Amino acid sequence: MKTVMVVLLVSVLVVVGAAVLLTSNQGSGSGGETSIDVALTSSDQIRGSLDAKIMLLEYSDFQCPACKAYEPLVKKVLEEYSDEVFLVYRHFPLRQTHENAQLSAQAAEAAGKQQKFWEMHDLLFIKQEEWAEEKDFSVKLKSYAEELELNVDQFEKDLESDEGKRKIDEDYASGLKFNVNATPTFFLNGKKLENMRSFNDFKREIENLLR
Repeated sequence: MKTVMVVLLVSVLVVVGAAVLLTSNQGSGSGGETSIDVALTSSDQIRGSLDAKIMLLEYSDFQCPACKAYEPLVKKVLEEYSDEVFLVYRHFPLRQTHENAQLSAQAAEAAGKQQKFWEMHDLLFIKQEEWAEEKDFSVKLKSYAEELELNVDQFEKDLESDEGKRKIDEDYASGLKFNVNATPTFFLNGKKLENMRSFNDFKREIENLLR
């Protein structure tokens, strides 16, 4: 009887161990890398051609100094790999630490209603130091809208629209779903990129995918 019980116990332990190992392997991915399944939406802001094979997904905050610092790298990636890579920009405003992050995201979406999302995107990063601590930020945004030759009345109306705010909230929620906790955070064809410090780091990852 004892022999039978021992055999049964060993069998159970083997099965449980195999199940744990299988679950661990499925959750970690190869090499312990974080990988996500990204479904594009009709509201996603995209730079580059959707015919490109590689998607660079960025979660970013216009008031984040690190995000500004990475902008030249992202642009160089898109220039060097214009046929292979396209960018998807999603908002991840760090509202608790960046007072103007939310409104700057709304401004980019409002400009996007007039087909100038990327122009506002670039301008906000270029002039980040000018507006980051601005107390009356809406006035500054009006001047940016004028600089971009937007319909200012329409821009101001869209700036506070529920549609724009909902888009930002959806971007933020998707970031939380993918365990984004800092900006900028990048994913390349669903793989989370870690410790990207130079263009060569991006190049290495892209070339690995192209091979």
